[in-house]
Amino acid sequence: MKPRAVRAPVVVVEDDDRIAALLEHALTGNGYETFRARTGRGGLAVARREQAEVVLLDLGLPDADGAELARRLRAELPGLLLVMLHARGEEIDIVSGLDAGADDYLVKPFSLTVLLARLRAHLRRRPASRLQGPVAVADLIVDTAARRCTVAAAELPLRPKEYELLETLVLNAGAALSREDLMATVWDENWFGSTKTLDVTIAALRRRLDSARAAVPSLRLPTVSTLRGHGYRLDPPATG
Repeated sequence: MKPRAVRAPVVVVEDDDRIAALLEHALTGNGYETFRARTGRGGLAVARREQAEVVLLDLGLPDADGAELARRLRAELPGLLLVMLHARGEEIDIVSGLDAGADDYLVKPFSLTVLLARLRAHLRRRPASRLQGPVAVADLIVDTAARRCTVAAAELPLRPKEYELLETLVLNAGAALSREDLMATVWDENWFGSTKTLDVTIAALRRRLDSARAAVPSLRLPTVSTLRGHGYRLDPPATG
């Protein structure tokens, strides 16, 4: 059976149905067990019930003060990864949110790719999730807990940034990822400038996948497609 990504339980506390649907789709598609609450009171109840490992908290809820709710969540679930979401991005708003107990603060509108990358980065620094497991795209398997990739039970030799780039592509298999988001995810969220490093690393990944195919022709491996003027996409092998 194909390994399935099963990641930390995430509670999305967001009263805007459109934003919540986008978040739930992205999280579920990347293997997170996802729960939704529309109010602060409901979010606190769901987080308690599910013993949430991650809460994405909109600060603009109609029934609760976001900072106070953050403090309550932090007090009751001290190991929680708490990410605040808000339309206000002034320095004082971000500082207030972090001082209330948030681990991170994202200003709307934000990139879902960067949000997912930040979640992975935060969770990598914490004890391995009890639900974490390998992710497979055909015969390529990425074990995010061990930071290793295997094909046909043989480890694919990867440099650190090659691994992180391949992990990002695998966790977003089939999705178009922009050059800017990939640079922000793998190298630096505040990156700006040339993307030549990305091109070189993509070329190295392609060579490693091609070598694995040449060694075992029966392997079914994904391909990294170039999206001219945009970025890259990891495409699973064709079926049939």
